[in-house]
Amino acid sequence: MNRIPTIHGRRPLRSSRALAALPALLALLSGCEDPQPQPAGGPGDGGPAAAQPAPDAAPPASVAAPAPAASASSFAAASAHPAVPTALPAASSDVVAGASQRYDAGPSVIASDSIDGAALRKRHVERLKADGSPVTVLRGHGPLELGKRICEAVVPRRPAATPVLLKPNLCGFDSVKDPAKSKGDDGVTGRITQPEFVRGVVQCLKARGHTKITIAEGCGHSHKFWKDLVQRTGYEAMAAEEGAALVAMDDDGVFDVAGDRPGKPLAIRGIEASHVPTLLMPKVLAEHLDRGLFLSLPRLKMHRYSVISAGIKGMQGTVMLSDSAPAYKQKWRMHRELKQYLDTKAPGKEDRALYLSSLRVFAERMVDVLEISTPDAVLGDGAPAMGGDGFQVLHPTAELVAVGGTNPVRVDRVVAEFMGVWNSPALARELGGHRTSPLIDAAAKRFGLDLKATSITGDGADLLKTPRPVHYKAMAPFRLDWEPGQAPLPGGGPAKGPSPAPPAPPTAPAPPAPQTTPAGEQDGGAAAGPAKLEAHAARLPPGEQVALDGKADDPAWSRAAAVQWDTDYAGERTGFPTRARFLWSEAGLHALFELSNAGLNTDRSKPVDEERKGLYREDCIELFLAPNPRAPRRYFEVEIGPFGHFFDIAIDRDARLEDTAWSSGATIATSRSAKERTAVIEALLAAPGIVNALAPSARLPMNLYRMEGKEPRRYLAWSPPRTSKPNFHVPEAFGVLVLDP
Repeated sequence: MNRIPTIHGRRPLRSSRALAALPALLALLSGCEDPQPQPAGGPGDGGPAAAQPAPDAAPPASVAAPAPAASASSFAAASAHPAVPTALPAASSDVVAGASQRYDAGPSVIASDSIDGAALRKRHVERLKADGSPVTVLRGHGPLELGKRICEAVVPRRPAATPVLLKPNLCGFDSVKDPAKSKGDDGVTGRITQPEFVRGVVQCLKARGHTKITIAEGCGHSHKFWKDLVQRTGYEAMAAEEGAALVAMDDDGVFDVAGDRPGKPLAIRGIEASHVPTLLMPKVLAEHLDRGLFLSLPRLKMHRYSVISAGIKGMQGTVMLSDSAPAYKQKWRMHRELKQYLDTKAPGKEDRALYLSSLRVFAERMVDVLEISTPDAVLGDGAPAMGGDGFQVLHPTAELVAVGGTNPVRVDRVVAEFMGVWNSPALARELGGHRTSPLIDAAAKRFGLDLKATSITGDGADLLKTPRPVHYKAMAPFRLDWEPGQAPLPGGGPAKGPSPAPPAPPTAPAPPAPQTTPAGEQDGGAAAGPAKLEAHAARLPPGEQVALDGKADDPAWSRAAAVQWDTDYAGERTGFPTRARFLWSEAGLHALFELSNAGLNTDRSKPVDEERKGLYREDCIELFLAPNPRAPRRYFEVEIGPFGHFFDIAIDRDARLEDTAWSSGATIATSRSAKERTAVIEALLAAPGIVNALAPSARLPMNLYRMEGKEPRRYLAWSPPRTSKPNFHVPEAFGVLVLDP
């Protein structure tokens, strides 16, 4: 990220005055309702409804249709790319860290307009059964960096002339929304693989000498929708800038008829006994499976039907079925049994056995697809990964990661653990004994994989050494929400260690045990937990220093557990995540804030070395900290903007006094990237009132807030006060800052 640092120290003031009323704040625009399964959006990524295939519809009015671009298709288009400067790989046919065997394409599986599916399955199944290579987990600061690093870490090396196909998750959303009516949510962001992550992978491949790179996805929609989508999301511009072809793996007989027709469906021979006997394969994918390198780049997220969406689920974007025409619109038939469940589901009533039966059949079908369309590597975009349901409910992870490997099943196993749904008793309670995604269970059984023996490497592997948070909202009426330190979920808390064998499908599953559902939650409530959220401050060893430079790259920060939120004052999700980390020492309290979707709404004409009254009217973060746990209504407030502007004050709610002369003793460093819409704020708070409160195992009342944007204005809160109008001065709603010994 192109960071622009700003560093300054706080100068104390010496005046005080009576408490002034907090200026009235604008209310946020009303949010979306928690959606039920909709006729136009089934559980499959980008697929039509499970009930019936929807007819072609024009893209939403808010999406501007771009001018038609020249179609880039398959090998021919990739070969026509202008040459780009590249660095030749050190060994054109070598491997990376033993991730795969030396490359040997073997005999071709394409004959005329059909594919030898039996030969393809045999090749892929043998590789998957033998592939025990490690899964790599990397931590980073953004999608571009992580895309480059995970590519370099896990992608097998091939000769530079080898064409490469990248398949991101570009279609895994319900619908495009008007951000002005959806509290800034465009309906797409957070659901799809980020174009900058894909750019990072492309740049990694170009550095190895590859010049024939194609980005392709199948959405199951009209080509007009595809063109609107790639322009809106930035994929069109990114692909053009990097010299990569961008194609739709769909063919309706109208578009993609020129050139070699990359979306043309090819028949697959020898799969009649599988669960997908009518499966077709897009020509561009067949060509790369035959004589190229195929990489899957999913967005790592929870999925309302398949539990997680990663390597296995991501292959649904390659699906075409010959059950009806056009073939690319038949994705919904992969989970057609779900229709019966949705038709009978009603508030307070459902047939869970029917739900589980449909899910298990879908899992078997997706494993069949994986056998035929096995990627050479999976590179997962988790910057951040998304808890929730993958479509309407988004809960970003505190860490930015990339997860990758050459065995998609093992990658999914690690992703499931990172998302808190590996060996989960609480999930098993709801899904008939499945302690993780049924897709993972089905794949492990099919290929005879011992997933508990999966090796995990990379600088993010330590994230899996302790129980992970879980935030999952299923299509069935249940929800799992748990953070470390909270009471266990019904059925048991997160389990560590090996997972038992997947359950055999029972003929008549027993209904799940009843749950207590909090008022106002139709689809199942979160588990009961403590009233106070907790953040932890790691202790700095004596003599260790943290450089205040706005880069946030000191090793000490990696030891500080992050908290992340995108909720507003009322507890509603906004899609504007903020991460915070804390360290403490005798010097004071170190705070680090990392802002995503930052608009940088700041009056830069104001000096940063003078206290800025009214800073809350612009973009800023706010930290409220009570130094005495027995007096939470007496607290300090520190406001800091993304360019280093500040305001601090001491407040006594009981005495109705404020002291604007109080100084936090802050030293502040910031950096920003307008292009990536991010900001970093580092601060050391050295006021005596704060330093004197810092002691091992102390538990200090604290809350964290963020002001963002102009219209609509967002008032974000880590521990939401849940007031009718924006109001941060609610000590009863504060969380707790725990000072680790």
